Amino acid sequence: MINKIVYSVIVPLYNEDLVIKESYRRLKEVMDSVKENYEIIFMNDGTRDKVEKICSKDEKIKLVNFSRNFGHQVAITAGMDLAEGSAIIVIDADPQDPPEVIPKMIEKWKEGYEVVYGKRIQREGDSFLKKYTAKLFYRLLKSMTSVDIPVDTGDFRLIDRKVCDALKSLPERNRYVRGLVSWVGFKQTFVEISRQERFAGETKYPLNKMIKLALDGITSFSYKPLVIAGYLGCLTFLAGLISLVSVIMKNFVNHTPILNLD
Repeated sequence: MINKIVYSVIVPLYNEDLVIKESYRRLKEVMDSVKENYEIIFMNDGTRDKVEKICSKDEKIKLVNFSRNFGHQVAITAGMDLAEGSAIIVIDADPQDPPEVIPKMIEKWKEGYEVVYGKRIQREGDSFLKKYTAKLFYRLLKSMTSVDIPVDTGDFRLIDRKVCDALKSLPERNRYVRGLVSWVGFKQTFVEISRQERFAGETKYPLNKMIKLALDGITSFSYKPLVIAGYLGCLTFLAGLISLVSVIMKNFVNHTPILNLD
């Protein structure tokens, strides 16, 4: 079919008024250069006025306005539910992950890879704390789970329609999308990217949200927290048992009744 959509680009938005025009300009330029039919799906948590003006002028844009902020991972998941393309590309609106890399991802997809993710070899503009905590989290998660989740990657990736359909069939509610993509399998590769300094505005992943995302990832893909909790429970039980025996023995030696019924 001539009008069949080949590429669906999912862009989660949350208070991105300062960057939406630049993000749209660069995405539009890149996708037009591909010379195949595409759609861009803006999943909007709070950038309504400016994105609605953009959508009214471009028939390739779809806009979904949420009633409230449901979160980044939910926005990605909802976008996948709506995507019609044979390949689905997820990219943030910042645009710190450069959309100019998308053609390279498409090349890898056409070579037969079903997942192509952006591997960050450099992080411009991030603070030392952000770089260190991100590096620590990726390696901690990798060491705690049997799922091969690539390190130094975000949600910027291209996935085949088969992968998208597999993700849509999963029942998880608190989703860690990049982990689920690895869990479902399929042939994966990467392209190297230099994560750029934010064009404008502030990060939408402050420390508290990063910690929540990290906990979702660890608890979703590792049984080790349950094992640790089990060991701690056993140690607590043993400590309580030892304490009880000590009290009984002490009272027995001192001829003190354990229960005073007077």
